[in-house]
Amino acid sequence: MRAPKFAKLVAQLPLLNQPQRQQVLAALHPAAGLDRVVALIGEIRSKGRCCPNCGCERCHRHGQANDLQRFRCCACGRTFNDLTGTSLARLRHKGKWLDYLETVLDSRTVRSSAKRVGVHPNTTFRWRHRFLDRVKDDRPDRLLGIVEADEMFLLESQKGARKLDRRPRKRGGRAALRGISHHLDCILVARDRSGQTIDAVTGRGALRVAQLVKHLLPRLDPQALLVTDANAAYPAFARAHGIAHQAVNLSAGKRVRNGAEGAIHVQNVNAYHRRFKEWLARFHGVASRWLPNYLGWHWALDGGRVTSVEQLLRIAFGVINR
Repeated sequence: MRAPKFAKLVAQLPLLNQPQRQQVLAALHPAAGLDRVVALIGEIRSKGRCCPNCGCERCHRHGQANDLQRFRCCACGRTFNDLTGTSLARLRHKGKWLDYLETVLDSRTVRSSAKRVGVHPNTTFRWRHRFLDRVKDDRPDRLLGIVEADEMFLLESQKGARKLDRRPRKRGGRAALRGISHHLDCILVARDRSGQTIDAVTGRGALRVAQLVKHLLPRLDPQALLVTDANAAYPAFARAHGIAHQAVNLSAGKRVRNGAEGAIHVQNVNAYHRRFKEWLARFHGVASRWLPNYLGWHWALDGGRVTSVEQLLRIAFGVINR
């Protein structure tokens, strides 16, 4: 629009009544959301921008496409934008991303998010796991001091799968076998007294030493004190790798005892289990393949770690631990 026409349009805005002003704001909202998200993407990606093909940092502007600035690599000649090579590449409706991320902060369901944002439920489901793809990797590098570790179990789910490796069961359902079996997904959670937390879906069935070596050992400080329940996998793991270990015999009713290092218990990590299960219940069952994403989502929200859509967008781009 040319400047004189725009000035004339602005001069007529005070003449609008309230319903008309609401219509104008509703019409401008997607464009304002698009401008905001494009500016955020540029800010996040400006530092360390490089060619996703060859890694060269020398590039120049090369027009625009799909509302984003394109760049051409000076080394290989390939063109790219700030979303190329990320989990958000080729997603549509950028103007609604920030509104959707608000629903992620509110832990809304797929259908509720779709209604709030004004897109199809399939779109919000796709967005959920694209945005959470990097969120699950936002974890502390080390657990220090007294580290509590314990596992929890959820009924495995093949929701959405075209082929099942078992007989189908009714919604909700129960495990075919009593106790801990291959019908249950094992989730390991380790948490130090400062609140730093790591978690991992180790597989189906009981926890094994090899799984502790894979998921816990790389994040556990060598000087840490590992506090667990009486599961035999933990002392075997601790002995094999020279880690100080204390066990709490919960079955005997001994939940807390005092030690030279401080209070010995696993109530911190068990409380985290309870909060996660209560939070997960609103989704009425999630597929086992997506459990790591939901663990990352809950960790981002637990204790108010992530409180803004800007923080979520940074994590979705892989700018983590900030």
